[in-house]
Amino acid sequence: MSKAAAKQVDGAGDGFRLVFDQSKGGETAGMSRQVGAYEAKAKLSELLDRVARGERFTITRHGVPVAEWVPVAHGRPAEEVAREIREFRRGRRLGKDLTLRELIETGRDA
Repeated sequence: MSKAAAKQVDGAGDGFRLVFDQSKGGETAGMSRQVGAYEAKAKLSELLDRVARGERFTITRHGVPVAEWVPVAHGRPAEEVAREIREFRRGRRLGKDLTLRELIETGRDA
């Protein structure tokens, strides 16, 4: 994150540095809190709970960002994904005379 694109606010109330990354589409779009690796390890469970609630964290090592923890975007319903997988498999073969179903059955017999 470039210095021109980031604005840091210390003393955000929880001991973390609040960072606004304006390069990600506005201040609220790129807002994350910076947490040192040692503190992230010590507070892993708490931080994961907060990420699950929608907060973003940038993990730093000696002040240098090394990872971002962001909430997982909720994907499509499982039924939709399963349907797409079935459609993808239809008509595909793994070799001249081998189907995925045959390969699965062979693995089960082993």
